[in-house]
Amino acid sequence: MAGITRGFLGRRGDRDPRLPPGQYDARDQWPVLHAEATPRIRTETWTFTVEGLVEQEVSWTWDEIRALPRARYEGDIHCVTTWSKFGMTFDGVSVDTLLAAARPLPSASYVVAFSHTGYTTNLPLADVTDGKAWVVWDADGHPLTAEHGGPARLLVPHLYFWKSAKWVSGLRLLDHDEPGFWERNGYHDRGDPWLEQRYQGD
Repeated sequence: MAGITRGFLGRRGDRDPRLPPGQYDARDQWPVLHAEATPRIRTETWTFTVEGLVEQEVSWTWDEIRALPRARYEGDIHCVTTWSKFGMTFDGVSVDTLLAAARPLPSASYVVAFSHTGYTTNLPLADVTDGKAWVVWDADGHPLTAEHGGPARLLVPHLYFWKSAKWVSGLRLLDHDEPGFWERNGYHDRGDPWLEQRYQGD
């Protein structure tokens, strides 16, 4: 990783304790970064599915998922490209609610999040349960734009933001780890910002 000068981060002792190592405060910016062309997904055809090692595969339409109990995340997000954004609010549904409908089998220990574009990312099941992850469609009181993953994206805010798959269309539960797009291209399997797990070997 390139060196970071003290002038970039400020004087020692001035660093915001909300910033993980190697990150900077993006303030009023929310950078748009992704490896794919931005799709335009109509809510009339949007679906979300929980499949794999579950008792019952379950799918929701746009209207059905939005009728589920609402859940909100208020806090910070961190991108592997070194920006962090503080004090965001996201509204959607907890992944716990979706998994409860499908009932994961005892052998399930990992998930692959997949998108309408074909993008995938892998996560331990423990990183998307117990109030740690959401499928969200509003950000700071406004519908998610397509550039930020709308109509809905996965939100896993305690990990680097590539794990929060844009244009998400489902979760596949597995009994083994299966690297996704960026993980196959050198990014860390887990991606904890506080441990600077940016790349394989970190």
